[in-house]
Parts: sequence; structure tokens; C-alpha cells
Amino acid sequence: MHPVTAAVTARIVERSRETRADYLARMEAARHAGPGRAKLSCANWAHAFAASPDGDKQRMRNPNAPNVAIVSAYNDMLSAHQPLERFPEIIKAAAETVGATAQFAGGVPAMCDGVTQGRPGMELSLFSRDVIAMSTAVALTHDAFDAALMLGICDKIVPGLTIGGLAFGHLPVIFVPGGPMTSGASNADKARVRGLYAEGKATRDELLDMEMKSYHGPGTCTFYGTANSNQMMMEMMGLHLPGAAFVTPNTPLRDALTAQAPLRAIAIAEGTNAYTPMSAVVDEKSIVNAIVGLLATGGSTNHTLHIVAMARAAGVIVDWTDFDELSRITPLMARVYPNGSEDVNAFHAAGGMAYVVRQLLDAGLAHEDVVTVAGEGLRRYQQEPFLQDGKLVWREGPSTSLNPDILRPANDPFLPEGGIRLLSGGLGRAVIKTSAVKDEHLIIEAPAIVFEDQDDLLEAHKNGELNRDFVAVVRFQGPQANGMPELHSLTPVLGVLQDKGFKVALVTDGRMSGASGKVPAAIHVSPEAGLGGPLAYVRTGDLLRLDAHAGVLEILVDAAELAARPRAPKPPAGFGYGRELFGAMRRAAGPAEAGACTLFGDAA
Repeated sequence: MHPVTAAVTARIVERSRETRADYLARMEAARHAGPGRAKLSCANWAHAFAASPDGDKQRMRNPNAPNVAIVSAYNDMLSAHQPLERFPEIIKAAAETVGATAQFAGGVPAMCDGVTQGRPGMELSLFSRDVIAMSTAVALTHDAFDAALMLGICDKIVPGLTIGGLAFGHLPVIFVPGGPMTSGASNADKARVRGLYAEGKATRDELLDMEMKSYHGPGTCTFYGTANSNQMMMEMMGLHLPGAAFVTPNTPLRDALTAQAPLRAIAIAEGTNAYTPMSAVVDEKSIVNAIVGLLATGGSTNHTLHIVAMARAAGVIVDWTDFDELSRITPLMARVYPNGSEDVNAFHAAGGMAYVVRQLLDAGLAHEDVVTVAGEGLRRYQQEPFLQDGKLVWREGPSTSLNPDILRPANDPFLPEGGIRLLSGGLGRAVIKTSAVKDEHLIIEAPAIVFEDQDDLLEAHKNGELNRDFVAVVRFQGPQANGMPELHSLTPVLGVLQDKGFKVALVTDGRMSGASGKVPAAIHVSPEAGLGGPLAYVRTGDLLRLDAHAGVLEILVDAAELAARPRAPKPPAGFGYGRELFGAMRRAAGPAEAGACTLFGDAA
């Protein structure tokens, strides 16, 4: 084990001692309370399967027949979740083969950040994670299940399902993904047309035509943003069946993996010799493995929020210092768009997660001695699934990269460090994704231009006001101000200005996800402007310094002058698009470094 990985893990264990012990005690009490249906009266239990087919009713009368919950984020607008429509029937048929039953316990909402980018609905996006967690709890609180399957893929959905599942951590829980869509137009062509459109050199029809060629079928969007980072993370945490992450939808192998999930969940349920509750799978070591996997693959910065929140749901406390220290010793092994030119299908073909897991374990960067839904030890996840004579089998994955332009070994990486850094200084604490930013852009000292709405920046660019060196400060974008929306629409504009030779950067208390791209962006700045953080005192013209090498985010203004300034007023919360329904969540949101979560109160 690398000494830094060991030291960070030990620090997390010590920091989490009380909260983790409390969580495990609650899960143990739930386990010893007995199977849920044994505690239900006959009337309660009859309600639970009144509408089931006669065959299922007979099995459900048997007190020893397992019953598996299905919690799904299916809808047919999200390409990633549209394939989930077929999964419940596959799961139910598989459960029947071993004398068990499976029930669709509940659905959870699933909004698409790709649709809501730059729109008012994006202000609900982060909080949808906590709504999903609560919806999962509602589904499972019927207490009639021996295990649970979580069907969800995209941005806030997997973290929300994880948090909700951990509230029932005495149950085995397996995540059942749908896989990425097949590859469409190249990412280089997509980026080119987006840039032309930002400059007014391409029409809306030309842009839409390109986007439709990129996002063209069922499955997860193929760039390496939060959705596909989720799938990486579920493998690193041992919550998938090995190799399930990046098998495309509506294929025999995908269906075989889906059918195997309930069989495995039943095999590790309470009362078996292999009992594996979710509370045992998600612990300090598996959380460190998730962070290391994120860093090694250049994954989404959204997980500097989500991993923190998921960990807290299991009684584990992590912070951005943990991410930063692990990043400095974790090599960047993958180049997947937007950190490279190829997509996740090419990453999977080059060796994918099986290769990444093998390399990280061999280098001592990840913990092998963990519990997974597939059994003891993370080495199981260096295997890949195959169909052999129609039967699902696992074989050892590749020991060498099949495409070194996409995937490299830990001892010969693209970069010696991971893709995420902590920035701190007079403007607070923030994170920056460095893996897609060229070295010459990692340090910038320039005057601030302050915006309180992303649309104002776009309008300034349209009017030709940004052709200069500057640091864009987009404030009042934090969780308590407006729900912490992603600001993807700024990426093409800032990228165009950088390509013109200007030194530009972004500083914001909002989010940028996995698509922050080539422009240096200090994001998640905490404390946020809405709570009176330093960003609320910045003025246009102030000299700011962002140094990703040294981990510095400073305002070069005399401290006394800064303190004497009036605080910029927080803009009123938006109305419409459901935003007025989320006021309580904005008020309850914790700071970004604690996961920007509404669920844990002061304990977060």
C-alpha cells in the first residue's frame, strides 16, 4: 500500500470513528430485527402482494422465499435510463428461477442535466440527488425486502440511490447499470462546431445537427462526465457486478448481467453464508478507492460533492484535503473526452475498468482488502464478463493497455498526478480539475470581472466586452443561493477567448461537472457568496491569482480595504420551473465541502 493512501485512509478512519460506529450499530439493530415481512401483520403483508400474479403470491406466502426490491430511475426522455424500461421483467423472471420474487418497489426522479444546462431547471439539479435519496427511502420503507437492486446511471441519480440505499444498509444492495450508447460523431467535431456557434460562425441548425449525431441513441452519453464517472465509481466501490459499467444497452451481455444481479443479491442475503450488507461494502477503504479511481481516470469534479455526501451516509467523513493529497500521488492513467479525444467506448475497448483496477492494485494505490457484492477483494473487478455458449462467465481482463493513447499503466501515465486539486486562500477553498488544462494555463493573475448570473457573462461576450485577460467571477451560484447549478454554457465562450490568446479563468461557487474543459476553473468556492463568503466582496478590477500548482486562490487586495467594503446583496431566489418549491432545501444545504447536502443537518 502506498504510504499516502494508507495515511489518508487512517486519517479518515480516525476522523469517522464515532459517526461510523453509530451507523454500523444502527444497521446491526436493523439486521437483528428480522426480515421485514416477518414483522408485518397478515393484513400488511397481503397488501404488499395483492396485485402480484398468482405464482408470485404462492412464493410470497413462503416465509423463506426471498423478495428483492427494484428501485428504478426509468424514464424515456433520458437516453441513459430509457433501457431500464425492460429491466424489471428480466429481473423478475430471473428471481423466479430460484423460487424468489422481485417487486418494483418504487421509482425515483431522474432529470437530465444535458437538457437543463443553462436553464432555470438546473437550479433543481443538485437537490434532486437528495430528493432521490428520500424517494429511495420511501420505496424501501415498506420493509418487505431481503435485498435491493438500484437501477440508475446519471449524474445525481447514482449518488442519490447510494445515499438512500445506505439508510437500509443492513440489506444487500446491487447497482444495475444500463451502459453507454454506441459512439456517434467524434468529440473533436462536436467541440469544433460548438466553438463556431459560440463565435456566431455556425447556425443553430448546424449545431443541432451535430448534437444529434453525438447524442443519437439509448444509453449514457459517451463523454466522461458525471454519469460515466458514476459507473467507474460503482466498480471501484464494489457495488456493481464486475465489469458491468460500460457494456452497451440492449445486447445479450447487458441482459445477462441484468439477470444475474437479482441472483447475486439473493445469494448474499441475510441467512446465507455469504451475507453481504451494503453497510459492509461502503466503508472507509471503498470510499478511498472511489476517490483514487476518480483521480486516476480524470473523472467529474461533481464527485468532490457526491463522494463526500455518500460517505457521510455511511458514517464516513471525508474532505477536499483528502482528495488533494490522494491526487498528488495518483497517476492520471486515462484520456477520455473532455480530457482526451476518444469516448468511454474506446476506453472500455482499451481495457477499461478491469485494467484500471489491476493497475491501481498493483501500484498499491487502492485497497484490495474490501468487501464487494461479488465477494471478498477488489481483485474480482480486474475480471471482465463474457458470454460463453450463452452463459455468463468472467475472465481476467487485459494486463496491458490495448490503446496507450487512451489508457496507460500507472508507471507510465499521462500525468504523474490525478486530475483534481484543492485551491485555498483569501477567496476560500475550491477545487479545480487540472487534467484537461494545459500546463501554461494553470497559473493566471488577472483582473476580475464580476457577474451574478451566467447569462450576463454570455451577453458581455456577445457584445465584444471580454477580449482581454480576465478572471470571470460568477457568484451567488452556491447551494444556499440558487441550488448550485452547473455552468457548462460558459465553457465554449471561455475556451474561444483562451484560443484567441487571452489569459482567462473562472472562479465560482457554482459547479462545472466533468466538462469544465481546457479553461482553468476554480469551482465550488466555499464559503459561498450567499453566506457572506469572500466572493461577495470582490469587485470588477480586483486582481486575482489562481495557481493550481501551488494550490492558491487569492485576491490581491489589501485585507483592510476588503473588510471595509459592503457585502454584495444576494439576489432573490428564482421563481418558476419548480424553483419556489425548493426554498427549504436551499436553506438546509450544507457547505460544498460537506457535500452541499440537505440530509444530515449540523452533523454534515
